[in-house]
Amino acid sequence: GTVLGWQVPDIVSVVHTLETAGVLFERYEFLKQDDSGIWTSPTGARVAWFKDPDGNTLSVSEHPEGK
Repeated sequence: GTVLGWQVPDIVSVVHTLETAGVLFERYEFLKQDDSGIWTSPTGARVAWFKDPDGNTLSVSEHPEGK
C-alpha cells in the first residue's frame, strides 16, 4: 500500500514536473494507467505512484470537486 500521498490540484502537471526531475512512476499490470502512469478510479479520482529512495510507495492524487 501507499505509505504517504499528496492531494494535488493538477496531477498531470505534477507528474510531468516530477518526471522531469527524474522520478520514475510505477506501472501496474492490473490497473489501466495512461502513458504517464496515472490511473483514473471509478469515482474520477486520479492517482500516480512512485517510490522513494528507500523503496516506500508514495503517491500524488487529484480528486474531482465535491467528492
